[in-house]
Amino acid sequence: MSEKAVYAATGRRKTSVARVWVEEGTGQIIINHKIFEEYLGTIPLQNAVLQPFQEVGLVKKFDVKVVAKGGGIQGQVGAIRLAISRALTEFDPELRGKLKSASLLRRDPRMKERKKYGRPGARKRFQFSKR
Repeated sequence: MSEKAVYAATGRRKTSVARVWVEEGTGQIIINHKIFEEYLGTIPLQNAVLQPFQEVGLVKKFDVKVVAKGGGIQGQVGAIRLAISRALTEFDPELRGKLKSASLLRRDPRMKERKKYGRPGARKRFQFSKR
């Protein structure tokens, strides 16, 4: 009896981290022990998670298990998308070109800027008073 190969990958976005396990199956996606339609309420968020599969034409061919932590739902979706893309390149290195041309293998480096001391925010200043 041969076991199915499981491809694991990690994705990050803002302060979110997503660990993903991808194996060949029927297309079931579980995010934090919930069905992904239930976890991601809107269609655009669901499409963002499915984008790597749509790009390479492998929709409904893999089962995905995700553990996403930190940040908000938008950041988690970005992290999941990157992790799935990385797992697919592990499955078949030939897919790398398609995923790369769709910018799905690039980690988005944008982070929230830290608050500076002596100021109310990262760049905001307290009101200036001339007198």
